[in-house]
Amino acid sequence: MSPLRDWLSRLLEMTPLRGQLDLRCQYRAPWRIDQEAFSSGEMAYHIVLSGSASLADPHGGRPEVLQAGDILLLANGEAHTLHDGGKARAKPATSRVAANLVFSENAGKGERLDMLCGRFVLSPFHAQLLRRYLPGRLIARTNVASSTSAGQKSGAALHNLMALMQAETGADFLGGRAMLDALSTALFALTLRFASESAEAPAGLLALAGYPRLAPALDAMFHNPGHPWTLPLLAERCNMSRATFVRLFQEKLGMSASELLTDIRMTLSANELRSTTASTGAIAEAVGYQSEAAFQRAFKLHMGMTPARWRKQAGVMEGNG
Repeated sequence: MSPLRDWLSRLLEMTPLRGQLDLRCQYRAPWRIDQEAFSSGEMAYHIVLSGSASLADPHGGRPEVLQAGDILLLANGEAHTLHDGGKARAKPATSRVAANLVFSENAGKGERLDMLCGRFVLSPFHAQLLRRYLPGRLIARTNVASSTSAGQKSGAALHNLMALMQAETGADFLGGRAMLDALSTALFALTLRFASESAEAPAGLLALAGYPRLAPALDAMFHNPGHPWTLPLLAERCNMSRATFVRLFQEKLGMSASELLTDIRMTLSANELRSTTASTGAIAEAVGYQSEAAFQRAFKLHMGMTPARWRKQAGVMEGNG
């Protein structure tokens, strides 16, 4: 019997993702990075190893200052600008390939920055799902003392992970490129865990996960999405009234429990349609629909196409199941 997976493990299992480290930026002020938008299936990340960086506000407000130990995750893969915080014209950067990685450097004379830059790659469909539940800009400040023991442990684990990534980029170790990408993949899960355990978890799924009273409902939907869950049943699991459950869920997540459950069911069924030959009826039953017709309507409304067309795009022949 396989062990139960926690909600984050289930989410990442549903939305497979791989990390990719692109650059190690070693600049001295003045410096500036104008990063173009990433593709629809990519999320950018930056790790400040030493020094500081200012993240420009796209609306012209005050920049967000990143310090050593901070991890920036841009879930929307948006265009963004990082700079040294001054107004002097940036020194041009040059690139060199060494130690399984590209290093970007400039000829500045001011404060030194050392930063790792990469991306998380997944299918556009899975990226769209994750973006519904993650903040557009997530900053994990690992050097800020956590108020919880779990947060302290996750922060220490992130420090160890960052140190290992820094070491792997500093020498030409055998298998270094594969190691860096594997560590980047682990970085995503560990950053989300750390954020969910912080005292001020960002809005969305991370805030919901960090609210113990609602955890039973979250676990129930991720562990057994095919069960005929209703709002009263989910509220009962959390030992609260239906009205209180609905209010708190909406307040923390920004959408209803029914919407989250539908997203989980549609993601699982979309994955099954693309990776197995199980019949549409069998998949519909497995994700909690009492009739294939109801599932067909829900899938088309959610995905913009029928299950058959979705499966055809993946080239999977439906079984007789």
